[in-house]
Amino acid sequence: MGKLELIMGDITLSDADAIVNAANTSLLGGGGVDGAIHRAAGPELLAECRTLHGCETGQAKLTKGYRLKARYVIHTPGPVWRGGGCGEAEQLSSCYRSCLELARQYGCRSVDFPSISTGIFGYPMAQAATVALRTIMDFLSSHSMPERVRMVCHSEDALRVYQQTYNMWYASDKSQRLS
Repeated sequence: MGKLELIMGDITLSDADAIVNAANTSLLGGGGVDGAIHRAAGPELLAECRTLHGCETGQAKLTKGYRLKARYVIHTPGPVWRGGGCGEAEQLSSCYRSCLELARQYGCRSVDFPSISTGIFGYPMAQAATVALRTIMDFLSSHSMPERVRMVCHSEDALRVYQQTYNMWYASDKSQRLS
């Protein structure tokens, strides 16, 4: 797998240089991972996010990590699932690419992602995993930074989907399969 790792955990406890926040377009907090990151980072994160004036779906903006172990938080609003025919895959891919590009620009050696858009935004996990892994693997194949990217899955079920997706697309033989 090289530079990519799939783990289960709490992204707010990450020690990566940057963690990614699956935000809404206001960047002012919400439910799920977005709310958890805002609570863990403290009120300074919300104050900085107010100065950013939101973010378009598929784009990304960077803030300090404040009370988090991570130095930075990269906020990206993912697409709301509307059945798959409204450009959702392209928007989701743009989320991952935009985050990785910001991380590279800021010299981040490590970045941790949640599964963007698979919570309240309703993106089916298996389809989101395919888009996420394809985008991350493509980016890592042509850039030296970041040196490590982790998908931090919130549940065993989510981790299993990401492992199965990785195995299907990237494990060329049994020795490379994840379990």
